[in-house]
Amino acid sequence: MGAYEVGFGSAAVEKNFAKELSRLDRCALLRIKEAIASLGDEPRPKGKKMKALRPPIRVFAFLAQYRIRVGDYRILYDVDDEHRRVVLLALRRRSEKTYR
Repeated sequence: MGAYEVGFGSAAVEKNFAKELSRLDRCALLRIKEAIASLGDEPRPKGKKMKALRPPIRVFAFLAQYRIRVGDYRILYDVDDEHRRVVLLALRRRSEKTYR
């Protein structure tokens, strides 16, 4: 499987993502950046870290179809196979509100 481009759904999503990243400690930040980079090589990693969301979660004007777990955080994203693109939609700390 070839590489996928990793990007954001919109400027608003990117701004929100950057705001969440700025709140993280150095260790969590490095782990999340590693996880994001790995999504380019394998957008649907095997194992318990990745989960298809049923039903998909609305984030801004997009639908998050997948989530990947990185410690206490969840990266919500979608995969556009036609354009070989991973669309990052949200970074959230795990809580009851994460999946609403």
